[in-house]
Amino acid sequence: MPTTRSASRAMVVAASISAEASTPKRKASWTSSPTREKKTRVMKKPLELTSIAQAQIDQFQRNLPEPGPAPVLVPAQLTFRFEEAKKHLIDVDPRFQILFDRLSCKPFEHLETVHPFRALVTSIIGQQISWIAARSVNHKFVRLFNPSLPEKVTDYPERADATSYFPTPQQVAHTDLVILRTAGLSGRKAEYVRDLATRFADDRLSTEKLLQANDDELAEMLIEVKGIGRCLAVDMFSIFTLRRPNILPVGDLGVQRGMLRWFLGLHSPTHTFTFSPDKAGRDIQDEDELSDEEVGSLPMLTDTSANSKKTLDVSQTSLFDLSSILPVPSATPRKEDNTGSQASVALLPPPVTPSVEQTLMKVENSPDYVPPPLPTGLSTSTLQSRLDGKKKIKGAILTPNEMEELTANWKPYRSLGVFYMWAFAK
Repeated sequence: MPTTRSASRAMVVAASISAEASTPKRKASWTSSPTREKKTRVMKKPLELTSIAQAQIDQFQRNLPEPGPAPVLVPAQLTFRFEEAKKHLIDVDPRFQILFDRLSCKPFEHLETVHPFRALVTSIIGQQISWIAARSVNHKFVRLFNPSLPEKVTDYPERADATSYFPTPQQVAHTDLVILRTAGLSGRKAEYVRDLATRFADDRLSTEKLLQANDDELAEMLIEVKGIGRCLAVDMFSIFTLRRPNILPVGDLGVQRGMLRWFLGLHSPTHTFTFSPDKAGRDIQDEDELSDEEVGSLPMLTDTSANSKKTLDVSQTSLFDLSSILPVPSATPRKEDNTGSQASVALLPPPVTPSVEQTLMKVENSPDYVPPPLPTGLSTSTLQSRLDGKKKIKGAILTPNEMEELTANWKPYRSLGVFYMWAFAK
């Protein structure tokens, strides 16, 4: 009896199934299943001290590079009248009076001399790691060039001003990357620090040039440095180191969140900030120091958005430029910070207390105060949905254009208003 086409096909399928059953199965290396585990990118850890002969470090410290000329510091003075700036902000929004009375505007009231090279180096060292780890790495970095300092950072004075020891650009520029990495820096951070040092050493960057440059020129000079981004690093440096009065860091999530709450409270009488009591004063000086292994295991860049621990590629560019953080704290900072901000927690204002909130609400609900209208396209319901995370725009709580419009009447003193927005960011 001749074999039909369907019977022939059935025989082939049966043979295939039999062969598959008799062949040992191998685990698929890649599957289209939605439940597959994603490959985790492993970031290179900083070199541990044991990976390089101590003798090589000793030899380096016996023959330290020449320090070069003494650094020129940013003077402890403002380029504008602080009282005039306060009056301007209070005139456009009476609630600022409460903030000025209750919370010190640190960058513009606590004036100190600052060396830009030191500020930028500690900024790079502290990229997206905890302040404890940043303080530890920064101390090890400084101690490479001054081994007479105590081995433990906890034995060193907590507060160190611009006149305390810090290596010069000339010294760092002539230091091998392998030596720099023994301080706990990753390979990339070591490259960034030395690139910055080289630019200061050959006079492409200097304190005088940074002070004389306008905002655009300053940004152009700094973004040429590896590891320094325009969106946040330049803005933060401008506010906290150069004390420029009219800076708006549109990419900072903390500023966005604080600003949204600030204007939502102004236009929605029923809105409350619902902050927990301020824990800024907690003493954490007895915190155990991180070991070299713990410091080395920290990723170089992480997304600091709330509830996010995602490791990022340093070359990633977006609205949120996560390339820098402000200098290592010079005073005891808050233990935790989940604002999404890039500024060092030690430099930020403490969260507003319930008493400040109540006073703000009295002004907001005063019949004598008529707030300016919200920009076109924004309403209290829109602001609330943004705050709840329902209608973010490409990850932004407020877009740059919206932030510009909301703060238009803060000019030319937006930096002062921005500083207080961090108090509302939590």
